[in-house]
Amino acid sequence: MSKNRAGFTLVESLIVIAVFTIVMTGAITAYQNIFKLISHTKIKTSALGLANERIELIRNMSYSNVGIVNGIPVGFIPYEATTTRNGILFTVTSYVRNIDDIFDGSIGGSPNDLSPADYKLVQVEVSCTSCSLENPVEVMSYVAPKNLETASTNGALFVRVFDANGQPVQGAEVEVRNIKVTPNIVINDVTNASGMLQLVDVPPGTEAYNVIVTKSGYSTDETHATSSANPNPSKRRATVALQQVTQISFAIDQTGTIDVTSVNDSCTPIASVPFTLQGTKEIGTSPTVYKYPVTNFTTNSSGARSVTGLEWDSYLMTLTSNTYDLIGTNPLSLIALAPNSSQAVQLVLAPRDPRTLLVTVKDQNGLPISDAAVTLSDGSTDLTLQTGRGAFRQTDWSGGGSQDVFVDPTKYLSSDGNVEVASPVGDIQLKLFSGVYVPSGELISSTFDAATSSNFYTIVWQPEDQPVLAGAGSIRFQLAANNDNATWNFTGPDGTSATWYTVTNKNIHASISGNQYLRYKVSLQTADISVTPNLSGVAVTYTSDCAPPGQVVFTGLSTGAYTLTVDKSGFDSQTKPVTISSDATHEIITLLPN
Repeated sequence: MSKNRAGFTLVESLIVIAVFTIVMTGAITAYQNIFKLISHTKIKTSALGLANERIELIRNMSYSNVGIVNGIPVGFIPYEATTTRNGILFTVTSYVRNIDDIFDGSIGGSPNDLSPADYKLVQVEVSCTSCSLENPVEVMSYVAPKNLETASTNGALFVRVFDANGQPVQGAEVEVRNIKVTPNIVINDVTNASGMLQLVDVPPGTEAYNVIVTKSGYSTDETHATSSANPNPSKRRATVALQQVTQISFAIDQTGTIDVTSVNDSCTPIASVPFTLQGTKEIGTSPTVYKYPVTNFTTNSSGARSVTGLEWDSYLMTLTSNTYDLIGTNPLSLIALAPNSSQAVQLVLAPRDPRTLLVTVKDQNGLPISDAAVTLSDGSTDLTLQTGRGAFRQTDWSGGGSQDVFVDPTKYLSSDGNVEVASPVGDIQLKLFSGVYVPSGELISSTFDAATSSNFYTIVWQPEDQPVLAGAGSIRFQLAANNDNATWNFTGPDGTSATWYTVTNKNIHASISGNQYLRYKVSLQTADISVTPNLSGVAVTYTSDCAPPGQVVFTGLSTGAYTLTVDKSGFDSQTKPVTISSDATHEIITLLPN
């Protein structure tokens, strides 16, 4: 006699367990998120309570005591303090600023307010580094005096901060220090949305205030004291005069990187090569004192060295090796570094030969000239070398479109019909219809053939200045490169199709390099149809197989007097005497179009 038994199969049991696990995992995750939210809320509530508590304490202080210790206005409030609440360590930062209310005039204005410190703005920030509070909690309040104002015996110091393009820098950190008074004045504050920090009711002093301005990820600018090392500083310490406004400006911007590689002319890395960098910005004259002085570096075992945290500037690079000679650089020195950018620099080296002559040939725009004949003569023997190609250029589009490969330098591949290429000859501009210009137009170049896999470095065009009414970025470029002369994906400075090169002499994104064929796409646009931007020339610099562009090197020379002659079709020839001694020599020749 058989019996039927009810129960679960193994599969059914596994399904039940899986469903239970999913449900419980979701529930546990939800509980964890709820606990995190509750914890974050408690931390934020504690921080807000601490900030309000400090504000109330300040409101109960005597008006004359409402100020920062060793600050302006001076008072009893510490600039920074730490305290623990609910087991959490908080940092409390306090700011007190004198406010010049325009109701009764302003200092230096009309009418001139001789007592500009009308009331005070108090700001308290509470933050913690070891908790989930992402942004500081801020509380602000105004504090006003009970008595009528009297004429001030002090002045004002306005600090203005802007970037490399002249735009205001908000949130720049400003340190103002005066050690000529007792107690010393030490102020740490930040600029407002207009890039300005206004210090009102500042004690007078001649070259008394040292100001340092910076920001995270940015360069630093500051005043300088007169010293034996810098007897004539370009930006002296600030002077504050009685009932006068002293305004001093500073320029800072995001820092960049110079990536240096040391190789031979067949692209093999050379390790441990010493070199120096020196900026061209000056902070003192007679003698010249450079902001970025000569600094020593060495490439690593792979022949590479990244120099980070550099201010936008033009840098002179010098080889200091006793083993190698510099036979080429790319790009040409000086090395221009833009804000928040990386500039690749290649040092091409050869074994040391004390009687070596490096010749760099460039045009009036500083671009290397390819296919220039460089002849060195000692009176009896002539030695001629040819510079590398160096740069693709186009300065004329009047020949029209439908040219696939760049053979005729006056032609291009295609346009959308909205650009004028022959009126005047040598320029591109937007087409004119019924007395007004079309809003935009595009043109695509023919294919430039570098012959081998190449590295592309900068894109340069002329003229730099365009009509103001046309708007920002009225001329912009994208580049495309490949090894099949068929796949054309145009990209901008971030390596995607979403961006365009809008600033001339801009570094080209590394994704373009390693290809043989290149095209550019140029877009012209105007915000005002009564004006048009115009393009008169464009060039892309490149190196191929590590041959330095626009440069040749003569080695194994005898000491003595030589004549150097440089010829290039379309340019005036240049001739100059050269003396070869026991040291390597570098000559820079600039050719002008004829």
